[in-house]
Amino acid sequence: MSKKLIPERLTKAREAKGLTKTETAKRVNLTMIGYCRYEYGDRTPSPQTLEVISKTLDTSVNYLTGESDDMASDTIYISKEHEPELFELVNELKDSDASKLKRLLSYYKKIK
Repeated sequence: MSKKLIPERLTKAREAKGLTKTETAKRVNLTMIGYCRYEYGDRTPSPQTLEVISKTLDTSVNYLTGESDDMASDTIYISKEHEPELFELVNELKDSDASKLKRLLSYYKKIK
């Protein structure tokens, strides 16, 4: 099933992030005209482009396509270059069992 962008959702997510159309176009590596065609509903982005847009606007593809009303992102991206400690922590824990993760989260909440 193909996911179809809802232009109004794209506009709302962009505005919530405080970005102009020009800034958003640059961040998703599109021309201003190319990006505006998505916001105006003249074109539908590819699934890959939808992913890039959702990451840039800190929302989810499901929100942009109307499958969810929750604007919050459902994915977190961690850069090894910009957040090395967090990247290392997640990398170390990615294969841990659920009980270990729950214990660590509990410890974190206590020291937070």
